[in-house]
Amino acid sequence: MQRQPYVKRRRSRLSYQLAYALRHPGKVWPHLRRMSRDARLRLTTADHVSYYREVMRADIADLSADAAIGSHGRESWLRIGKMQFDYLRAHGLTPRDRVLDIGCGNLRLGWRLIEYLEPGHYYGVDISPEILLAAADTVARRGLQSRLPHLTVVDDLTFAFLPDEHFTVIHAHSVFSHSPIEVIDECLRHVGRILHPDGFFDFTFDRTEKAEHHVLREDFYYRTETLVNLAERYGLTARFMDDWERTRHKQSKLRVTR
Repeated sequence: MQRQPYVKRRRSRLSYQLAYALRHPGKVWPHLRRMSRDARLRLTTADHVSYYREVMRADIADLSADAAIGSHGRESWLRIGKMQFDYLRAHGLTPRDRVLDIGCGNLRLGWRLIEYLEPGHYYGVDISPEILLAAADTVARRGLQSRLPHLTVVDDLTFAFLPDEHFTVIHAHSVFSHSPIEVIDECLRHVGRILHPDGFFDFTFDRTEKAEHHVLREDFYYRTETLVNLAERYGLTARFMDDWERTRHKQSKLRVTR
């Protein structure tokens, strides 16, 4: 299957942004608001986790929990969650699996996993306290309390509180697309310890085949080989998931194994 880069031009360039503004004038004001927020947060936050935690807090307050995790409405929220769940099922997910959902948000995928897995087998972590409150609301609204999900706020991706070789499936959707390389490096440096020898770690990323770049420290674009090589540095194998491309999701997916 031929892979086409989703990002053909560097979106951080002024020329790209001006051309985009001419084609989409309604998005100019929201982008200017993001630029203003970016300038303020660069001055008031110490690291990327605290930076993006404030981004999430603002998006939840100004928009909604669904919008803060990238869904444009409840229909989109349900559709993307089902797409992720169906993909995992097609790749052998069973109720016996122990799943770690990194960046679980308000359980767009998570509620389906909680319902499907054996009680206590779902762990969701996120950097945003506000989004985890929304996740708890999702658990209550769907009557999933007896499934005993674990929801935990984190400050990093070292997974220091989790046991060795415990998780058979680790999942991170739209996490690395908002992460600088040092955050991804931290995750890959530590994830092998908690990953079961027969398990896998799936993550999506915004793919470019030209210059790697970011927009406002919120959206990051990486070449596939950069992330594959980074995984190899920590004794992990990363494989590009061609079949994920058929879902037509805007991000690409890598699968990491020990």
